[in-house]
Amino acid sequence: VQLVESGGGSVQAGGSLRLSCVASGYIWSSNCITWFRQAPGKERAGVAAMYTSGFGPYYADSVGDRFRISQDHANKNMVFLTIDSLKPEDSAMYYCAADPSVLCGGTWLWTDFGNWGQGTQVTVS
Repeated sequence: VQLVESGGGSVQAGGSLRLSCVASGYIWSSNCITWFRQAPGKERAGVAAMYTSGFGPYYADSVGDRFRISQDHANKNMVFLTIDSLKPEDSAMYYCAADPSVLCGGTWLWTDFGNWGQGTQVTVS
């Protein structure tokens, strides 16, 4: 499976960003896409997840309502993560991940996921 993230960038605090993750090449019938982020010196942490079938969304307890996961209506394999009211502490590399053994939203451990994109950097100043 291939996962490709995009949409990161440098933004001012208070702004918004919409990150994209496009998944392809998988053979699973049920595809859960999970967003993670990793700040320098910190462990990779789960943010939000949803099934490409539309079930979800699921959010990690540590994130607030500034994060929203959604999917493209035309391309169900494209999943977005929108972050509103950006704060400097949101600065991180953002990744999307998938794994057929994962129950969507049931785990936020990055070690449970075997398929990753290359990440997209978000810098908030």
